[in-house]
Amino acid sequence: MKKIIFAAVLLLTVTSAFAQLNFGIKASYNSSLGLNNLGSVTTGDYNLNSVKSELSNGFQAGVFFRLGLKKVYFEPEFLYNMGKKDYTISFQDALKNNVRFDKLVNVSTLDVPLLLGYKLLDLKLVNLRVFAGPKLRFNAGSSLDYSNLSTGGSVTQNQLVKDIKAAQLGLEAGVGVDVLMFTLDARYQIINDMYQTKLSSLTIDNIPANTFVISLGWKFF
Repeated sequence: MKKIIFAAVLLLTVTSAFAQLNFGIKASYNSSLGLNNLGSVTTGDYNLNSVKSELSNGFQAGVFFRLGLKKVYFEPEFLYNMGKKDYTISFQDALKNNVRFDKLVNVSTLDVPLLLGYKLLDLKLVNLRVFAGPKLRFNAGSSLDYSNLSTGGSVTQNQLVKDIKAAQLGLEAGVGVDVLMFTLDARYQIINDMYQTKLSSLTIDNIPANTFVISLGWKFF
């Protein structure tokens, strides 16, 4: 164990001598507007009520590290994600009855993006970046509830089974700009919803949680 710790410290020391290491904090707004409903913005269906609904969920806060070698860098982040999701689920049961209910998720997760980036513009005071990489999401105490169940009596609320996944793997990609010690990112994440509903063994709402994320960070060094 001592040899492993010594080797890790030595590797970090050698790497830091040839690379630029940054550490900072960041906060993010995670919009529930995905590519599937992006067209509602241009058609006018995306209105003030839609904005209010999405502002009520999807905020993140945490820390990030950035290890850079010339124009290429690696950036792991550790973000606590909190908020709410509230949407309506509709499907047909085995008897072809229409089932409808409201689903409320209180989100509490730890997000760990592992991003590889490239600096398109690298100046002393400003740089422009693109990046992509896998994202790990871990459940940190989320809850799931149902209301307004409408089935005609074919399905009861006790038959709806809550399934909150312990972890999910997704992808993130985006662009960012650094000005002095401030960093601003706009990214798109692709990940499966952790909060599924089942009727017996049938999953009825495996909804992708693909969203846009805007984050603002401050580098301590």
